[in-house]
Amino acid sequence: MPLSDIKVRSLKPRDKAYKVSDFEGLYVLVKANGSKLWQFKYRLYGKEKLLSIGVYPDVSLAQARKVKDEARVLVAAGNDPSDAKQEEMRIRQAAKGETFEKLGHAFLAKQRKEGKSKATLDKTEYHLKLASRDIGKKPITEITAPMILKTLRKVEAKGNYETAHRLRARIGSVFRYAVASGIAETDPTYALRDALIRPTRVHRAAITDPKALGQLMREIDVFDGQATTRIGLQLLALLAQRPGEIRNAKWEEIDFESAIWSLPAAKMKMRRDHLVPLPSQALEFLEELKEITGEGAYLFPSLRSWHRPMSENTLNAALRRMGYSGDEMTAHGFRASFSTLANESGLWNPDAIERALAHVEKNEVRRAYARGEHWDDRVKLADWWAGFLENIRAG
Repeated sequence: MPLSDIKVRSLKPRDKAYKVSDFEGLYVLVKANGSKLWQFKYRLYGKEKLLSIGVYPDVSLAQARKVKDEARVLVAAGNDPSDAKQEEMRIRQAAKGETFEKLGHAFLAKQRKEGKSKATLDKTEYHLKLASRDIGKKPITEITAPMILKTLRKVEAKGNYETAHRLRARIGSVFRYAVASGIAETDPTYALRDALIRPTRVHRAAITDPKALGQLMREIDVFDGQATTRIGLQLLALLAQRPGEIRNAKWEEIDFESAIWSLPAAKMKMRRDHLVPLPSQALEFLEELKEITGEGAYLFPSLRSWHRPMSENTLNAALRRMGYSGDEMTAHGFRASFSTLANESGLWNPDAIERALAHVEKNEVRRAYARGEHWDDRVKLADWWAGFLENIRAG
């Protein structure tokens, strides 16, 4: 007769251990000390075997029957439930050493091998350190969505909503890496997609009025800080590239004879090689800069070490020193100044302007028909923009 929960609870210890059967090979072993152990007896390839399921009441009657049913399925397929249990225990034991911090390091190493840009690697490392303060030492298989949310809420509490969203994405990347590696089964960050406050998108401040931009150019020309910082701002305005690409530029990338700056894909946000035509004004600034930093690798080395590029705060700090607040102009804003004024001129193919900015067409069909680099137009565009800046600088 099948067991009931009441019957199992009422079983009393005897001088010797004894068994009380349920059905289909499942029984409870009552030991002399009063403990009750669920066991499942089965036969595989003619041999009688035993699977220990767990101790009652930690494992209920219903749970024991469920494990027994799963074991019977394995036996029917010719597999040994005991071997499966040992393998599961081995995997769990191994997973205890696979902490979030350890897998984070492995994921970062993978990104390095893939040739991710320094900016991407730095952001990944920053986010992983942020997450590891709370969950770094925990086995990744034991980390739950509520644990991760608690970490994200700390970032949100400081008003850093965008960072919280990026942190969730980065933690999710580590979990998906663990899943692909056979260490974890799921990515708990998926359940947190709608749990965070959505950040308000704020465009970087930029000056798009020609008169005001001309005033800024004049103030850059008489900037009384480091000459390298002044030239950095002048090239930023002339070439309309990202501040990080300017800061990390190397002399080996500059071809004075061809008047081209060649940026390798590893440095680019969109992971594509990018060529920048250099107008004569840019070449003059580069010649001046070469007298100062030409002996090193970087155009704009750090003041502390020529083996590192200029700090990412240097160019924005120079704008603040000149009296421009973050709501008026940013180093990245020169790209918006160029894009707005070049488009408003009506003189240039919008695709040439987008390629000059190293943007990639989002529409896949259109991108397939716009493979040209618009190089000739871009060379003319670069010369026009340099002349435009000279004119508004002169007022």
